[in-house]
Amino acid sequence: MPTSGVKASSGDECYTEPSSVCSWVYRKTDNNETLASIADWFIARPLEILIVLTVTSIIVRLSRRMIRNSIPRIANPRQHAVAGLSKIGIQVPDALSTQVYDSRRRARVTSISRALSSTVTVVIWVLALFIIVAILGVNLAPLVAGAGIAGVALGFGAQSLVKDCIAGLFMLIEDQYGIGDIVDLGEAQGVVETVALRTTVLRGVDGTVWHVPNGVVQRVGNKSQQWSVAVLDVDVAYDTDLVSARELLHRAADELCSSERFSDKVLESPEVLGVEALGVDGVTLRLIVKVLPGTQFDLQRALREHVKAAFDAASIEIPFPQRTVWNRVVPS
Repeated sequence: MPTSGVKASSGDECYTEPSSVCSWVYRKTDNNETLASIADWFIARPLEILIVLTVTSIIVRLSRRMIRNSIPRIANPRQHAVAGLSKIGIQVPDALSTQVYDSRRRARVTSISRALSSTVTVVIWVLALFIIVAILGVNLAPLVAGAGIAGVALGFGAQSLVKDCIAGLFMLIEDQYGIGDIVDLGEAQGVVETVALRTTVLRGVDGTVWHVPNGVVQRVGNKSQQWSVAVLDVDVAYDTDLVSARELLHRAADELCSSERFSDKVLESPEVLGVEALGVDGVTLRLIVKVLPGTQFDLQRALREHVKAAFDAASIEIPFPQRTVWNRVVPS
């Protein structure tokens, strides 16, 4: 039997909820169920859904803002620490406060922020969708059970996708490489054009565009992080005066590195390490030059040309394969 002038419901009618709009309309209209149901569907539930959407939007905005503000601090903690000390009047020595603008770091922060923001946004809106479905009166138990089964099936079918995304996230967090880096990912080598959560896009020297899933990358060789080294091996004949050859090699490298073309790319003076190998046809001398990332290949090509001209002018032989043939005459 109904109590307090409110009609009892057999299930989930709104009439038994004293604080709902439906219950209020039900009482004010002399227990009119039709008007109460209309008020519930066209006023109460849309209002609740609107509140859920509004709150969800606010939470998403706050979460994305928090991610945008926190990721740069994690990626570059020293810069933010210096800025915080400066705000309270503590002066930091120039050696600690000087920061070099790093476009790779900025690209990395942007990629991580986008990935985390997208993940958080999807999770929050999925939860909001479940709440809205519950407001509409749909029983969530079968839906959750079906979603769980579908999730397990999807998980088995999308293992490689999940593996790629997790590997990509760790690559971004660990700053293994960034846009513009020259990397070796195994079979694919080239300049990084895109770093996404699932794949990395490289462009090879011949113009080939490689799409490499992050989950299959077993090792990463970054040839352009912070600084690089131009390595040049030069062979000379065994009868060459090695002291003179080393001095000439160093002088030729100094001339080229101090030229207008390469002076702004060289970080340290060339260094002749000495004899690297005793080969079949000659002696190998090794020269190294520390340069800006990615400029070592151009310098190596120019060094080979310049050293060849210097050695030719000094009559120092760069050996070629030679063999001694013995002609044995068998007496008859």
